[in-house]
Amino acid sequence: MTVRTCAAAAAILVSAGCGASTTESKPLPPVNAKANSMKEGFGSLERLAEAAKQEGELNVIALPRDWVNYGGIIDTFAEKYGVKVNELEPAASSQREIDAARQLKPDVFDLTLDVAVANAGKFAPYKVQGWQDLPDDVKDPSGAWYAAYGSYMSIGYDPRRVSAPASFADLAKPGYVVALDGDPLRSMGAFEGVMAASLLHGTPRPQRGVELFGRLKREGRLTEPAKANVIVGWDHLNAARSAQDPDAWKVTIPKDAPLGAYHVQAISKHAPHPAAARLWQEFVFSDEGQNLLQKGFARPVRGEAMLMRRTLDTEQAARLPVAPGPPILLTIPQTDAGKSYLKKEWTKSGG
Repeated sequence: MTVRTCAAAAAILVSAGCGASTTESKPLPPVNAKANSMKEGFGSLERLAEAAKQEGELNVIALPRDWVNYGGIIDTFAEKYGVKVNELEPAASSQREIDAARQLKPDVFDLTLDVAVANAGKFAPYKVQGWQDLPDDVKDPSGAWYAAYGSYMSIGYDPRRVSAPASFADLAKPGYVVALDGDPLRSMGAFEGVMAASLLHGTPRPQRGVELFGRLKREGRLTEPAKANVIVGWDHLNAARSAQDPDAWKVTIPKDAPLGAYHVQAISKHAPHPAAARLWQEFVFSDEGQNLLQKGFARPVRGEAMLMRRTLDTEQAARLPVAPGPPILLTIPQTDAGKSYLKKEWTKSGG
């Protein structure tokens, strides 16, 4: 998965006459900062980087610095290319990114799949150099949006206080004091936690998840993360916590519920810094950018191809929680059905 840069080649025109020859370089095409590929708009990564440097800034939104190592990614990008990165509303949700776009004018988005699909018309199509390495089911054919990294829904637990749960159903046993990553009616991470607990033979049954967490709530065992000995959340978050103190925090992904999800990237159709936006995408999807995401315990979308090409940081890959198999990805209709069910039943269940 080595990022392929296309050096713009100057054609040499040689004419002979009267014993003398002259050479002339073919002029480079003008830069098109709104092109849908680097080759089409800039000819080379160097010309793209120069155009971005002339713009001087990049507006990102909803990128907490402690989320999948975005702090390190932002700092590396800024230093590497001489572009100032303006970090807008780091804690914003995916829907908030879209709602605030007219006012805040972000250049790029990091979104959940459902929000990206629903708003594809607001993005500028752009296919990064590693496009062929991205699975077809997590990219828009036109290049409006495409996955950058994924995570599994996991169970993080304090091994000093509870035994390792083998499944989400185990959380109903005495002793487990559980937290979700927020309110599942508002937080996608918490919603996916309920949906992971709802899986039955690979199919989501929302009522199962709602019943489990409703029972925990009624028994006084559904609480906030600071008071819990178990946290249901994305494995990159639980893994980062475990890395700080492996003896105090462990992570497991239940074999019967390998629910996963991808975060996707997109460029705003009205990006104030269109070249910088495209350079950011090239960086995030480069070998360097993908390895930096993995450093934050995310699973880079180009990871399989990078492994084959020996460009993946295999030492860091070995530190990721063990996945029981390929992820189960909720379809948009399954996500919509789950949200509708929770909207009606979550509060009534005691959750």
